[in-house]
Parts: sequence; structure tokens; C-alpha cells
Amino acid sequence: MKFYKSNEWMSLRKEALKRDNFECQLCKAAGRYHKAENVHHMKEVKTHPQLSLTLNNLQCLCIKCHNEVHDRLESTRKNKYTNDERW
Repeated sequence: MKFYKSNEWMSLRKEALKRDNFECQLCKAAGRYHKAENVHHMKEVKTHPQLSLTLNNLQCLCIKCHNEVHDRLESTRKNKYTNDERW
């Protein structure tokens, strides 16, 4: 997406990471530490474009937590252990 390569986004992303001390906020809330690699829009850009460059709408997350927030891991788990023959 072109938005994620814009100077405005890159600058705000850095600001969010500094604000959150480069720590995953979900891990921190659970008493763990993990470096934040992603900056997540709590209200997604697709549905709330007016909030795309609002610092208060951003949350720094590690890759694992970011995938969990978007339910990306669940679909992987479902397909991982199937035993369907394909021939």
C-alpha cells in the first residue's frame, strides 16, 4: 500500500516507536518484554482513514502479537494439521 511508504507515515511510525520505548505494548501489559517491530492501527486505515496519521490510534507490537490481533495465526493453525489426501 502506497500509504505505508509515505514520509508522513514513516515519521509518525518512528514517533510511535519512541513513545512506546520500542516495546510491544501487549507483551508489556502481560508482564513480558519483546521488541516492537510493527506499528498497528487500532482502528484500521481501511475503515477509519481519517485516523491513519493519528498518534493515539497507533500501538507498537511485536510480530507475534500483531499477527494475533489480525487473526493471522488461527488460519495457519487450521491448515497446518490437516490430513486430506490430494490424489
